[in-house]
Amino acid sequence: MSTGSGAHSAPAPNSDHDTVSDDATATTPGTIPAPGIAAGPAATPRTGTFSSLRIRNYRLFATGQVVSNTGTWMQRIAQDWLVLSLTGSSAAVGITTALQFLPMLLFGLYGGVIADRFAKRKLLLVTQSAMGLTGLALAVLTLSGQVQVWHVYLVAFVLGLATVVDNPARQAFVSEMVGQDDLRNAVSLNSANFQSARLIGPAVAGVLITALGSGWAFLFNGLSFVAPVIGLLMMRTSELHKVTPVARGKGQLREGLRYVSGRPELIWPIVLVGFIGTFGFNFPIWLTAFVYHVFHAGAGTYALFNGLLAAGSLIGALLAARRAGSRLRLLVGAAMVFGVLEIAAALAPSFWIFAVLLAPIGMAGLTINVTANSSVQMATDPLMRGRVMSLFMMVFMGGTPLGAPLVGWVTDTFGARIGFVAGGVISAGAAAAIGLILARVGGLRLKIDLRRGRQHVAFVARGVPGASGAAGTAGASGASAASGVPAAGATAAVVAARAARPGGAGDSGESGDSPERRVAVTA
Repeated sequence: MSTGSGAHSAPAPNSDHDTVSDDATATTPGTIPAPGIAAGPAATPRTGTFSSLRIRNYRLFATGQVVSNTGTWMQRIAQDWLVLSLTGSSAAVGITTALQFLPMLLFGLYGGVIADRFAKRKLLLVTQSAMGLTGLALAVLTLSGQVQVWHVYLVAFVLGLATVVDNPARQAFVSEMVGQDDLRNAVSLNSANFQSARLIGPAVAGVLITALGSGWAFLFNGLSFVAPVIGLLMMRTSELHKVTPVARGKGQLREGLRYVSGRPELIWPIVLVGFIGTFGFNFPIWLTAFVYHVFHAGAGTYALFNGLLAAGSLIGALLAARRAGSRLRLLVGAAMVFGVLEIAAALAPSFWIFAVLLAPIGMAGLTINVTANSSVQMATDPLMRGRVMSLFMMVFMGGTPLGAPLVGWVTDTFGARIGFVAGGVISAGAAAAIGLILARVGGLRLKIDLRRGRQHVAFVARGVPGASGAAGTAGASGASAASGVPAAGATAAVVAARAARPGGAGDSGESGDSPERRVAVTA
C-alpha cells in the first residue's frame, strides 16, 4: 500500500512488502494515519547491510549496475580529458557538463510522466541500450580519429536526454524489485554501488587513457551496458511488486506538481536537496581551486581529494544500508552537519586537516542523498512515484548548470576559501530554515531551557507548557544542544492537515470527516 498522502486511493498491496509500518502510522485515538515518513512494512524489516541482495531480481540489477557505473565513471574522465585535449579550454569542459545536465533541467518532469505511463523494466531496457550506444558512437569517432568537439557536445546532450527517462524509471523500479520492506536498504546499496564505481572507474580510466587513449575507455563504457540489459532480461517478472501504469491523460504533469506541493513531507525534503545540490555539491570547482591556488599541488593531489570524498561517501552508504527507517530529522541533521563541515574544511589551516575533513563531508553528503531519496519514495503513492522522483532528480541534478557558474564566479573572484565557505553557509542555512518549517508544520515549537539539569533545547507540541514529556509529544526532544540539529518533527506528533485538497492528486472524494483532519506524522 502506498505510504503517500493519497494512500486511501492507491491500489491494494501486491504483497506483504507493500504495507505501511506501525511506526509510520502511529496515531492517537480518533486520528487518521498520515503518510509514513518513516515508512516500512508492518512486519519487522530486515536490517542487514546487504539484506536487499537476498532478492534475486535486485541481485541481477545491482550486478549490472556495478559494471555500467564503472564504465560511466571511466567515460566521465575520458570525456573531460578528450575535450581538454581537443580545445585546451576548461570552459569547453564546463559546456560539456552543462549540456549533459541541461535536459534534466528542461525536460525532467516529462521524464517522470513517461515513467508513470509505461512498465519501468521495459523503459529501462530502452534507456540503458541508448546510453550504451552513445558510448559506442564516441568510441568509433575517437578511435577512427574523426572526433571533433561538437561530436562530444552532441553525445553529451543525447546522453542527458536518455537520463531524463532513465533516472525516474530506475529510481521507481527499485521499489518494484524489493518492495517497501527493503526499499531504504536498496537505495543505500545503490549509492554504495555508485560510490564503489567512483573509486574504481577513474583509476582504470587513467591507466587506459595513458596506455591506449580515450577511445578505449568509451568502448568499455558502451559495452558495459550489456550487463544491466542482460540483468533486466533475466528478471522474473512474476516476482516484481508491479504497479499498474497510469493511463495517458491530460494534466498529469500538473497533477504531479500539485501532489508534491500539497505534502510537506515531500516538498520540503526536495527543496532542501535542491539547495544543497545547487550550492553545496560543487566539489570539482572547489577541489581544483584548493589544489592549484591554495596548496599549489598537481593532479595526484586532486585524485587524492576525490578518492577521500568517494571513500567517505561509500562508508556513508554502507552505514545507511543498516538503518531500518528514514526520518526527516536525520535528513535535516545531516544537511546541517554537511554545511558545518564544509565551512570547517574551507577554513582548515593545513593540507592534512583539509584532506581528513573530506571523508566525513562525503559521508554527510551521501546520508542526505539516501535519506531524502528513500523518505520521498516511501511517502509517495506508487502511481505518482515516477513523477515525484523526476522532480527530485530534476532539482538535485538540474541545479548544477545554474549553481556551478555562480559558485565558480565567487571562487574565482574571492578565492577558494570564500567559495567553499559560501557553499557551506547556504547548505547549513537551508537545513536550519527547513528544519524549523517542518517543526512548525508538525505542530511543534522550539523550547529553550537554560536551567541546570534540564534539556536545554527541545521541540515540544505547540500550546503545551512545561517540559517535553507532555502528552502527545513523545520523541519531540529529538534535537539537543549536543547535536545542534533541530529535529524536523516528533514521533507521533499530532498535526492538523487538510485531508481533501480540491483538485489534488489521489483524492478519493469520500470523506465524512471535517476538512481539517488530525493526523500523525513521524519525522
